[in-house]
Amino acid sequence: MVFSSISFIFYFLPLVLLAYFITPKRFRNIVLLTGSIFFYAFGEPIYVLLLVFSSVIDYIHGLMIEKHRGTKKAKTALISSIIINVSLLAFFKYADFMIINLNDWFDLGLKTLNLRLPIGISFYTFQTMSYTIDVYRGKASVQRNLLKLSTYVTLFPQLIAGPIVRYKDIESQLDDTGISYDNFAYGIKRFITGLAKKVLIANSLGQLSVLASGTQAPSVLFYWMGAIAFALQIYFDFSGYSDMAIGLGRMFNFKFLENFNYPYVAKSITEFWRRWHISLGTWFREYVYYPLGGNRTGKLRWFGNILVVWFLTGFWHGANWNFIIWGLFFGLILVFEKLFLKKLLDKTPAAINHIYVVFTVVISFVIFKNETLADIALNFRGMFGGLDIPFISAEALYYLKSNAILLIAAVIGATPLAKNLYGKLKETKFRKFTSAAAPATAAVLFILATGYIVDSSFNPFLYFRF
Repeated sequence: MVFSSISFIFYFLPLVLLAYFITPKRFRNIVLLTGSIFFYAFGEPIYVLLLVFSSVIDYIHGLMIEKHRGTKKAKTALISSIIINVSLLAFFKYADFMIINLNDWFDLGLKTLNLRLPIGISFYTFQTMSYTIDVYRGKASVQRNLLKLSTYVTLFPQLIAGPIVRYKDIESQLDDTGISYDNFAYGIKRFITGLAKKVLIANSLGQLSVLASGTQAPSVLFYWMGAIAFALQIYFDFSGYSDMAIGLGRMFNFKFLENFNYPYVAKSITEFWRRWHISLGTWFREYVYYPLGGNRTGKLRWFGNILVVWFLTGFWHGANWNFIIWGLFFGLILVFEKLFLKKLLDKTPAAINHIYVVFTVVISFVIFKNETLADIALNFRGMFGGLDIPFISAEALYYLKSNAILLIAAVIGATPLAKNLYGKLKETKFRKFTSAAAPATAAVLFILATGYIVDSSFNPFLYFRF
């Protein structure tokens, strides 16, 4: 079940909200847990057992760490928790990748397992690991109530596509099951914003990207149009889903941390990754980069730590070489920025820096999108004039004109321009108008998005594969 579906918006969510509001405060976590289990089982009737297993395993390990705190047994419990979680992720997500590559390298003839990837396993595995690690470090209190820990692990707003919510960030909120009407109102507005980004913009950009990839009349312009459309699509797709998750969390009085902060306005790739998928970057920084030594080592090891983190970041996104290349691509650029490039960027006009960031990111998402090296090479050749195709074709111009409004809206929407303008209007004599326009705009966006969902069969979500 996806957030941008009729079954979720008009059936599941209203029923869970109603049950939550009419249930006495002390039983509301039971409502959330039951609803979340049903939500996951709706799409994963078998793998829901894996989700329950993860919750119980890390609950037990948390208790063991607390019981034996300060001893080798606590460290053993932590290592056991990490091994079990990583093994589950590795088995379901990477087993076939390893088998295929071993067959290619050593001609072993091993049969692939053809396992279907459990939805959201990359997200909830990282969350459960953050719990046991933070309990071991003393940054989070052990949760002695299995119901509450299971509610955290399975919480449906962030279960299948993030943001990656660390236990320590919502630890106290699991006990605060009250109802805040301000939070609820904000949650509705935030959910609708995300729904509109996902359905009206990301899905439309996705159709343009697919069209550009499958055209029978390729041109350099068409290749670039497809690359730019995909780079914008994945931003609106994932940031829209994060908005919906944050909004849903607020409806139930949970405050999830922001996951995107207008990354396309960044002036360096270092800044871009402080703004893009913030929860993933924070997780790798706290649980991988710092334990490796971070930048508190010699330069060679420091740069090695960066490359290790970005190898893992790429591999986290998918069991394919293109994701590894994508991760290492960013790792190398970040190393270059640390070595010399950032100093040059600091002396360069902001407009040039923005062009550098956008160009680099668009190039990176060509790698991200295409699974084979041959397809990556073909797209780069098409974009940079390496194929025997025209620079501009009549078909490319037609679709560029047809989608001009969409592309302009997407570019503007990827910046804080509209948000800043709204904020300034609220401080002027037009504040009464803006106060009235906000709910009206939300209502119109909701109607348009719902109509799109009903009318269109094209409603993919890119991050489900992760």
